[in-house]
Amino acid sequence: MEIQAGPLLSQIEFPSDLKKLKKDQLQQVCNELRQFIIDSVSVNGGHFGASLGVVELTVALHYVFDTPSDNLVWDVGHQAYGHKILTGRRKVFHTNRKYGGISGFPKRSESEYDAFGVGHSSTSISAALGMAIASQILGDFKKQHVAIIGDGAMTAGLPFEALQHVGSSRTDMLIILNDNNMSIDPNVGSLKEYLTDITTSHTYNKVRDDVWNMIGKLPGGRFHQKMASKIEAGVKGVVSKTSNLFEGLGLRYFGQVDGHNILKLVETLKDLKDIKGPKLLHINTIKGKGYELAEKDQTLWHAPGLFDKVSGKINKVTYDSPQPPKYQDVFGKSIIELAKANPKIIGITPAMPSGCSMKYMMEEMPDRAFDVGICEQHAVTLSAGMAVEGMRVFCNIYSSFMQRAYDQVIHDVAIQKLPVIFCLDRAGLVGDDGPTHHGVYDIAYMRCIPDMIIAAPMNEKELRDMMYTAQLDENKLPFVIRYPRGEGVMPDWQRPFEKMEIGKGVKIQEGSEIAILSLGHPGNFVVKACRELETLGIRPAHYNMRFVKPLDAEIMHEVGKNFKQVITIEDGTIVGGFGSACLEFFAEHGYQVQVTMLGIPDRLVEHGKPSELHHECGYDTPGVISTVQSVLASMSAQNQQTQQVF
Repeated sequence: MEIQAGPLLSQIEFPSDLKKLKKDQLQQVCNELRQFIIDSVSVNGGHFGASLGVVELTVALHYVFDTPSDNLVWDVGHQAYGHKILTGRRKVFHTNRKYGGISGFPKRSESEYDAFGVGHSSTSISAALGMAIASQILGDFKKQHVAIIGDGAMTAGLPFEALQHVGSSRTDMLIILNDNNMSIDPNVGSLKEYLTDITTSHTYNKVRDDVWNMIGKLPGGRFHQKMASKIEAGVKGVVSKTSNLFEGLGLRYFGQVDGHNILKLVETLKDLKDIKGPKLLHINTIKGKGYELAEKDQTLWHAPGLFDKVSGKINKVTYDSPQPPKYQDVFGKSIIELAKANPKIIGITPAMPSGCSMKYMMEEMPDRAFDVGICEQHAVTLSAGMAVEGMRVFCNIYSSFMQRAYDQVIHDVAIQKLPVIFCLDRAGLVGDDGPTHHGVYDIAYMRCIPDMIIAAPMNEKELRDMMYTAQLDENKLPFVIRYPRGEGVMPDWQRPFEKMEIGKGVKIQEGSEIAILSLGHPGNFVVKACRELETLGIRPAHYNMRFVKPLDAEIMHEVGKNFKQVITIEDGTIVGGFGSACLEFFAEHGYQVQVTMLGIPDRLVEHGKPSELHHECGYDTPGVISTVQSVLASMSAQNQQTQQVF
């Protein structure tokens, strides 16, 4: 649904239009932009609170800087809705995160105003620094580089790695720390306001530089410069403890500034443009600003789905009968059951307690469940340290985020053969967030690690049993359990735990001519396909493999001996995934089997609803049916050709 813009916003197609306005019109632009975001997200869905919090900052940045020539690098694309609306995408914003529409995150292929593609957090400072250094090498000293970081992204390690380099690089770049009051003390004193006023002024900085140069020419000048620097740092330290950290890393610190005062932001940014060297502006914002409910419950309104903007009622689909739970809720409830029976069980998540449902354990067992912030590397090595002392750790990380801690998985867990249990939520195609969040690589990147157990449940009962099996003392190896985002298939999922035999699958259906080997949730697509195929007189065999490592050798030999045509299906990449593992097995044992692999093709899959993406990739129920029919038709044609030869 396309949304109508206010009178000023409707005149702005690009930042060049914004620059035509007078400063006293900017507050109205902010009001209209904020309302446009509220109207759009309420009826079309998307992320909500983060973009509302940076409306004034977004307007100020595009009003002051010469985009797209100047580079704005947003950290975490959740903040960038206003940026997209002001940079040529207002009229198509209703397609945001929809199949075939614009991306929910900045994307270089989508717009020249998107200086750097983002999705995961904490990358902005490194990227902007890289751009700034490149500009220096190319002799372009006019180009501005701005990194906007916040919304928890500063809790990761990467920004601090970048800050160390920024401070020593002497590059002209600006870092804006968007403090939304969730992790840093929000109080702003009058002395801090005064410090901001004086340190951003042209007069202050000219006098500062002139005095600095003059002192340097005096006898013992270097000593006096050091003393002056200490005096300046000491004065700022009295006023702002925060400045000590950033200035200690070699950045000029400015702040704190009210991030919702558009005129103050414009004035400050104009002054900072002319200040050379690396600098950091600390602003205070309110996540969800302008929508009262979002301000009060920032977690709920991060991405609430569709809602009534007047009443604030979030639309929820109601059903007449019990529905299957979400896989993440099955995890969240099951780990509590297991932890009550096993005092060694610990839960760890890097900043996703609600998304992965670790919140339930954190509420019931706060001393045994930990949210470590956006620190995937730390989460993995912390788990390893606990495992050394005999704890059974469930380290729950989204599949796409686990990529950030791959070295720790190998170096700290696998090489030491520690039985850390990695629960990879959001495995497969996650939907609206697109390629930055699709969890499609984990089978391939985990399968190549020696002694790694990799399992994928077809339903909620199998997820519970895999969790139970993984935490048993007899399991001495790292154990990966991957499962998709969203609902499963079993309303009556909460059944007693049963031990699984590691590396054993199960035959779901006897069949002839063709065998289908499925891994994980896509096995349910195969079950439905087999029902429809049977009405056509076609009955393929179906095996739910459960484990990609180790593979069930007994099943694989059975299939290799009895079938010439095999279809594999997975919600991971075909390259290096489950299908590849099956091909390797058949080749190693000399089976002459024709394998057709269904899964994620060797290309980036864009955003859309999971069902739309499953269909695009050809492994939904219609895709399975079509593939079976195609394989059988090919077999028939080959048989006819053979008969004609003889």
